[in-house]
Amino acid sequence: MSLKVVVIGGVALGPKAACRIKRVAPDADVTMVDASKLISYGGCGIPYYVSGDVSDHQQLQETSFHMVRDEQFFQDCKDFKVMTETRALSIDRKAKTVLVQRKDGTQTALPYDKLVLGTGSTPRKLPIPGRELGNVFTVATLDEAIRIKEQVAHGVGSAVVVGGGFIGLEMAEAFADMWGIETTVVEVADQIMPGFMSKAMATIAEKHLAENGVTVLTSEMVQAIEGEDGKVARVVTNKRTIETELVILAVGVIPNDTLAREAGLLCSERGGIIVSKTMQTSDPDIYAGGDCVLVENMVTGKLGYYPLGSLANRQGRIIGTNVAGGRETFDGAIGTYIIKLFEYGFAGTGLSLPVALREGFDAFSTHVMMSDHSHFYPKRDMVSLEIVAERNTGRVLGLQGVCHNGDSIKDRIDAMAAILKYRPTLRDVSNMELAYAPPFGSAMDVLNSAANAAENILMGRNLPIQPLEFAKLWENRVNENLLCIDTREWGNAEPFVTKYPEFWKNIPQGQIKDRLDEIPRDKKIVLLCNTGGRSYESQVILRHAGFLEPVNLQGGMGFIKQLGFDPSEDE
Repeated sequence: MSLKVVVIGGVALGPKAACRIKRVAPDADVTMVDASKLISYGGCGIPYYVSGDVSDHQQLQETSFHMVRDEQFFQDCKDFKVMTETRALSIDRKAKTVLVQRKDGTQTALPYDKLVLGTGSTPRKLPIPGRELGNVFTVATLDEAIRIKEQVAHGVGSAVVVGGGFIGLEMAEAFADMWGIETTVVEVADQIMPGFMSKAMATIAEKHLAENGVTVLTSEMVQAIEGEDGKVARVVTNKRTIETELVILAVGVIPNDTLAREAGLLCSERGGIIVSKTMQTSDPDIYAGGDCVLVENMVTGKLGYYPLGSLANRQGRIIGTNVAGGRETFDGAIGTYIIKLFEYGFAGTGLSLPVALREGFDAFSTHVMMSDHSHFYPKRDMVSLEIVAERNTGRVLGLQGVCHNGDSIKDRIDAMAAILKYRPTLRDVSNMELAYAPPFGSAMDVLNSAANAAENILMGRNLPIQPLEFAKLWENRVNENLLCIDTREWGNAEPFVTKYPEFWKNIPQGQIKDRLDEIPRDKKIVLLCNTGGRSYESQVILRHAGFLEPVNLQGGMGFIKQLGFDPSEDE
């Protein structure tokens, strides 16, 4: 008797698990069920379909060899049955059957030996009036994406995106960049990408969005959506009313665990199916993965929710192996992400500083800015990194950054993501071996330099001031008795010295040791340069000369300007 397997869910995890089962156990009788007609598509590509970067929605369903993954494809090429437009209604664990309902209303009980749940996630619903109006969309499925693009193609002049997370920002870029739509993002938190980006990185992203025509409103709550003639006309927040022709609700997703919960499987009170490292539920004959489950965060050791397509695919393979008799394990997640926002790539892995502090770590972070390739190589971009570490151990907890070259930031984040589960220290990252040739990197990579900068802070060698701290200090420069020592050459320092002679003094790094008598000892001294290297060297000299607390601007003026703060333009 062949192994009977039913797979519920046909987007990411389900197809991966079903295909793996058939490769490992070709005699298995596998049936995959999904409520939609469109299956096995790259959901993370939806914003790029809406933008037009992907011209046809079928491209999101295609294999790398341009075959559309539909029912017939899986029947002919993968040798298992697919039932689309079929909804799973309930699981009878004693009888080991799944009750399903076809589009025409007929119901069938599908028997199983092993069951796989890939039921995905559901958009979080805002409890506000007007969410059922025409031209108010979520972005949960390819069917919805097709409707959004059809509407935009007919002509939309303005759009409001509610939610400043991944999908919300990617949709905002799609509207503003490709279609020229006047786009506003409304985020209830005090920054976009809360829980992922630090405040500094989010500030850079918000500035870049604004430069490309996207209005970002943070610390603002949507209270109602108003319409005319059945279609959206306005979004009302606690601060203003925004006229709009289209609304995207992108306030996050929740695990679609209803089927599992009703079957008596162990689920979290806050949502999400609990699974073992072998991806088994509390019923060993039922496996689950993807957006409907919780997995361990390998930095904190706690359960977390990671609705990421990359994880769903990897979990699907493990489930497929184990259903077919294997014993593979999924250790957990780090929380690695990357997002394209117009010309820049923003990426991160592990914990941001706010999350690390919230989780109880005695954590700190620092910023570095450095070329992604050797400084003498003609084609290069600046990489800005923020590394997060634990004070008492030097353990690295996370890394995030931004670069015009998205591949460059991805390389550094991927390198860190690969080792975070092993609890690396700053010393480990300082000595990390990375591929080097001038067209591809630096002899001392920016990742090594980030760890070095953090270790110097940890050891008390570097007294830092972080970019956002400096911005606040500068605003209160009179009361703080501030003096900035610009260690760059005169050409860089001249605009600042000329405009603020009381607060800005130029002493190039090579002259510091011979001009110590020009530096007052009764002022708060901030040393700065373009990226932080020369100012750190100057700090060493000043401290050796008896200056007690001269601080060094981390990331330098380059990072400050990325934040949108430029003292030379300050009135």
